[in-house]
Amino acid sequence: MVVGAAKAAKPAAATAVGRRVSKPPRRMSGTAAAHRHVGKKAHQNVVPSATPITHGPTVTPSLYERTTSPKILRAQGCRAGRALTNGLVVLDFGKLAYRPRRGGYGTVTFADRFASNRSVGWAVKSYARGYSQCLPKRSHAHITLALGTSNYDQDVPSTHRAGQLWAKQTALIGSYVKLHHFDHVTAAAGDDVEPAWDRSFRRTYDFFRGYGSVHSAYLLYNYGSLDGGVGRIWKLRQAYYVAGGMHAARAVPEIYNGAMARQWAELSRQAVHRYGKPIQLAGLMTQHHHHCRMCGFTAAEAHRALVRELAKHPKTKVRMLAAATNIGSPAPTTNADLPAQLRG
Repeated sequence: MVVGAAKAAKPAAATAVGRRVSKPPRRMSGTAAAHRHVGKKAHQNVVPSATPITHGPTVTPSLYERTTSPKILRAQGCRAGRALTNGLVVLDFGKLAYRPRRGGYGTVTFADRFASNRSVGWAVKSYARGYSQCLPKRSHAHITLALGTSNYDQDVPSTHRAGQLWAKQTALIGSYVKLHHFDHVTAAAGDDVEPAWDRSFRRTYDFFRGYGSVHSAYLLYNYGSLDGGVGRIWKLRQAYYVAGGMHAARAVPEIYNGAMARQWAELSRQAVHRYGKPIQLAGLMTQHHHHCRMCGFTAAEAHRALVRELAKHPKTKVRMLAAATNIGSPAPTTNADLPAQLRG
């Protein structure tokens, strides 16, 4: 996740999930310092495009959002639709926040401004509308559109309640998409989960537990890191819980370098030994940009690295991941990015 001035801050379609919430893990905290993420926090603009990678899924653009303006989000969605974007798209609205006089629970965006849950919900709905209106007719493209936040500095009275409200807002987006017959969009939620931001794990656990308690049909994608790997900060049971142990959780790990690929593959192998099954891996995330030397792997490099590491155990081996998404700051929008009927 990008930490801006405010430090804010498969197509993997959502499917019905079980109603059982996993038992709480034993409360354990890390003892070693987290590693620094090389190249994270870049602010390069991203022009949405659907770029194929060799022997892997189509790469989709995910965005660090600075606004909840319906017009701007609709233009972003329209641009993605015209580009035939196909796969997972995360719209990250920054860290959790609470302002009792401004709508209660919400986020601080990457422009260091508070946005209520209702505002971010309408922003995602606007993106879905723009995408659906501008996607060429007869196109088979489809996006899983995730309402994203993070576990950084979760400044809310209750992360359990925040998780419940995030699930309910995601369900409202899902209902809106179905009501308007935006058949090329599936709603989901996302969380940039990083152990260094919640070393005790407790607040992150409460958010996931709250989300799962709603028992909606919408998945929660963990597009975070492991900060040194299992045991460095979080124990196996903790890292596993947010990567598939909670029934709605799915992992879309940040793979910016070889070390991160090794850490996630090792988590999956340990999960096989302890729980009899690997993590619920739904794809990967990168933040590569051509003008940034510190921004890590391209999507193709990340895909090769993670698939290679997963192949070291027969029960974690995969031929291809379901989704690959590259995250960055959105390029400015203009009237030309809007659906034709809305251009002034």
